[in-house]
Amino acid sequence: MSTLSSPAAPKVGFVSLGCPKALVDSERILTQLRLDGYEVTGRYDDAGVVIVNTCGFIDSAKAESLAAIGEALEANGRVLVTGCMGKGEDAERILAAHPKVLGITGPAAYEDVLSEVRRVLPNHRRPDPLIDLVPAQGVKLTPRHYAYLKISEGCNHRCQFCIIPSMRGDLVSRPIGEVMKEAEGLVRAGVRELLVISQDTSAYGVDIKYRTDFWDGRPLKSDLQALAEALAEFGIWVRLHYVYPYPHVDKLIPLMAQGKILPYLDIPLQHGSPTVLQRMKRPAGTSKTLDRIHQWRDTCPELTLRSTFIVGFPGETEQEFEELLDFIEAAELDRVGCFQYSPVAGAAANDLPHHVPDAIKQSRWDTFMATQQAISADKLQRKKGQTIEVIIDEVSPDGALGRSMGDAPEIDGLVHLPGARDLKPGDVIEGQVTRSDEYDLWID
Repeated sequence: MSTLSSPAAPKVGFVSLGCPKALVDSERILTQLRLDGYEVTGRYDDAGVVIVNTCGFIDSAKAESLAAIGEALEANGRVLVTGCMGKGEDAERILAAHPKVLGITGPAAYEDVLSEVRRVLPNHRRPDPLIDLVPAQGVKLTPRHYAYLKISEGCNHRCQFCIIPSMRGDLVSRPIGEVMKEAEGLVRAGVRELLVISQDTSAYGVDIKYRTDFWDGRPLKSDLQALAEALAEFGIWVRLHYVYPYPHVDKLIPLMAQGKILPYLDIPLQHGSPTVLQRMKRPAGTSKTLDRIHQWRDTCPELTLRSTFIVGFPGETEQEFEELLDFIEAAELDRVGCFQYSPVAGAAANDLPHHVPDAIKQSRWDTFMATQQAISADKLQRKKGQTIEVIIDEVSPDGALGRSMGDAPEIDGLVHLPGARDLKPGDVIEGQVTRSDEYDLWID
């Protein structure tokens, strides 16, 4: 007598590049692949096909994406490409550099990716619900104790340096009931920190006119304040990213002062000179922005502010750069990233006159970073002796690494806990700061 055995599940390799928003796209694709009965592998040599989720925001990210595609082709030979480089001229560039790729799809094109996988790697094995288990919260690429919660896609801004709207379209907000259901599933799965992300978090709901939706039998408006208040009910850390400093953001600060959501805002300001901001087609009221920052800190003194800036934007004069330095010194931002302007195919800024030479961009970047480093070191020094909450990320024989309420994963600082070995990732503890440097804190 012979027994019929089910064929082995086809294996799919995956390379995820880019920002947290692209990471969420990867998680959704991987979840659907698992639901379709595919197995995900972390190796090239046993994958039936490899998917590369690309980043196309700036030229260095595109170069990294092209290199990753080339590596996957060399190691495996069967490659599908998706993500931000999967449209228009970037897609043509991929085909020119790597004509052997089996297919290309654009950003957030989940169904298109799955169709391509089914085409090049048919799955003749039916999923068995008893063994093909997919977590209720879906496949996650982050550690178990934190997760990104994407609340919308696309953007209505038309910043001169950015091509996100042409890649991902205009703002499309998810109804609040759908967002809350996902958040609830993540919390039940053990997530202790939710990082709320989108292209423009403060615009959440504007496209659907803040439509009322339902969660747990309750009506909720699809707007950022209602979302923050609802997420606060879970009793975990809730961190807001990519929040433009619109007036209605003021309503979030009391929630932070009351300990309902983390006292942390990631606000992409981009520059401190009104004339540069005008050329960027960004809100140009820097004095109003400073006033708002001071008001926020009056309401919530523990507030941590993170931002990103661009130096060397076309036409940036020495005076405008000095205005940027004056702005960051007046704002005393806690966490700051800085990029040298880089032309991106399709961005309107490419056509602006008076591009800044690379040597000047580098010099200004060096000066900016030195200025901000001094600000950061001074602000962290003030925390010495304070008792802070820390979420633990890693534990080793040498001790533990964690983050304070003012530190987002991957992009901000760390809290070092030498010798603390009786902890586990996801624990939230309190400790007294004993020392600091330019970016990190220590609890000895």
